[in-house]
Amino acid sequence: MTVHFIGAGPGAADLITLRGRDLIEKCPVCLYAGSLVPEEVVAFAPEGAKVMDTAPMVLGAIIDEMVQAHEQGFDVARVHSGDPSLYGAIGEQIRRLEELEIPYDICPGVPAFAAASAILKTEFTLPEVSQTIILTRTAMKSSPMPNNETLDVLGSSGGTLAIHLSVRNLKQVCADLIPHYGEDCPVAVIYRATWPDELTILGNLSDIRQKVRAAKITRTALVIVGRVLESQNFRDSALYDPKHVHVLRTKRSA
Repeated sequence: MTVHFIGAGPGAADLITLRGRDLIEKCPVCLYAGSLVPEEVVAFAPEGAKVMDTAPMVLGAIIDEMVQAHEQGFDVARVHSGDPSLYGAIGEQIRRLEELEIPYDICPGVPAFAAASAILKTEFTLPEVSQTIILTRTAMKSSPMPNNETLDVLGSSGGTLAIHLSVRNLKQVCADLIPHYGEDCPVAVIYRATWPDELTILGNLSDIRQKVRAAKITRTALVIVGRVLESQNFRDSALYDPKHVHVLRTKRSA
């Protein structure tokens, strides 16, 4: 028996990995975060499977379901949105499974920031514009940000920022980032990326908050900040430069 933590991807059911789909198809128990995982994903569960939406459940009740499945010898598909490594709250579940000596593994998924890049038709790491993407959030009602992980500190890098769980905190986001990026720095807010009601709002640090408020977006949105969103005058990568020699291309092209 194994508990499989599975990344369902950002929303569209066909963006789950083949491995994730195959795991769901064989598990007699499927526990999924219903607020962010579409029912089409857990529809892959076998006929007669126990399928439960964990959105209204507390941690103890979720673990109890895993323990019961373990006692019955049933594999569990524990399905989270995006990739489980990002804001999936799997760490606390893993800690308890290890205490109970219940086997588990992790199947990665397509993260929301990758879906946002595809939607925006933009590479987030352009030569001499940004070679860094920072995945972060801001502190609101959730746990505080540790160490020096505030936007004021992270923004000093000038890298591309993918800010999760913060669309209701845009006033502070913009205030923290304008000193580093400038008021005209482009911003994209992606609401429910790859879902049928997906919405993209484009602006800059001076006006994005007003645009998001006008659209009445208050949750389930990713905020992307960085000059890569507007840059057209970047140099070509060295990867395919005819003058660039590497182990797989040992001679310069004419």
